[in-house]
Amino acid sequence: MSVLSGKKILLGITAGIAAYKTSYLVRHFIKAGAEVKVVMTPAAKDFVTPLTLSTLSKNPVQSTFYDKSEENELWNNHVDLALWADLMVIAPLTANTLAKMSEGICDNLLLATYLSAKSTVYFAPAMDLDMYQHETTAGNISTLEKRGNVFIPPSFGELASGLEGEGRMAEPEEILTFIENHLAESLPLRGKNVLITAGPTYEAIDPVRFVGNHSSGKMGFALAEEAAGLGATVTLISGPSHEKIEKNGIHRINVISAEQMYQSTHQYIQDMDIAIFSAAVSDFTPKVVSSQKIKKKSDHMVVELVPTKDILASVGALKKEQYLVGFALETENELENAKLKITKKNLDLIVLNSLKDKGAGFGLDSNKITLIDKKGKVQEFELKSKKEVATDVFAEILKSVHA
Repeated sequence: MSVLSGKKILLGITAGIAAYKTSYLVRHFIKAGAEVKVVMTPAAKDFVTPLTLSTLSKNPVQSTFYDKSEENELWNNHVDLALWADLMVIAPLTANTLAKMSEGICDNLLLATYLSAKSTVYFAPAMDLDMYQHETTAGNISTLEKRGNVFIPPSFGELASGLEGEGRMAEPEEILTFIENHLAESLPLRGKNVLITAGPTYEAIDPVRFVGNHSSGKMGFALAEEAAGLGATVTLISGPSHEKIEKNGIHRINVISAEQMYQSTHQYIQDMDIAIFSAAVSDFTPKVVSSQKIKKKSDHMVVELVPTKDILASVGALKKEQYLVGFALETENELENAKLKITKKNLDLIVLNSLKDKGAGFGLDSNKITLIDKKGKVQEFELKSKKEVATDVFAEILKSVHA
């Protein structure tokens, strides 16, 4: 999945011949999972039609400060447009609009929106060879970069004048790749390896029956998605779960038993920077596993259980530089028991769940947590979706990882 997935992109189009390529650019953004709105200079409509762009983006295209087609002439709010966007892309950017942006001139809706933008602005110039090589153009580009705008260099090729050289707008797929790479480089967990355990474990009694729990894996998968979205390379060790992976950068390892999860965890833990143990691992496993289905011979059956290996404690004992996060599901003395686990298992952070909280627990899409760090700081959160909970957990992790 692209880093642009879920992003809101405002595409600004100026009056250059390369504007015809923006229909392809809109399609690339949408295919990457982004939502797109388009704002044009009035003259840009001579090169590509608003109808084409609105059809592709599934959003109205704006080019004037107010809509003359409406009886009451509705105002197109440039501030709302700018604040809506997670990022703004101006492509093609003509020498004329480039100069206006550099000088702060505001004589159309696109420029007013640009001057109101709070998000990162990417700009892809398109002009003829001599115009691009002119010292004022170089100065204007430099000015925009100093202000934090991101320059997407033009490519070398045949220009509208018939000349060949620099000045040709980067191709739509090149613009897409440039922005994806730029965003990826700025992600806070880029270059980090994260291990996450998720779901239940099933402890076999015989080939048919097992001892298990009701964990769905939803929380662990949400954490894996959040980590990948922050740029990490994720190893997800999951017990039996119907959950699916949506993002790239996640290596899923399927296990069934607590012993298999233990072995897989120790296979990968040494290469990890962060490890989160959200799996509901069985505390006990049958002492003897029958090779055949056990027949019902009486009104009761006794299964002798023995403790499973404590995965989290074993990792905590071997801990070097890893940041370790545990989960605690408690029904009584929640805070006291969770704080004991931090010390006993050498954790940096513990996520406390309580089965007493309505709307939180196994199999649900929501959760209510309390975060406790190794210094004893306690943070309580309201009931949220597990996706939002994952965001809160990683927000706390990032405070320490980047401290």
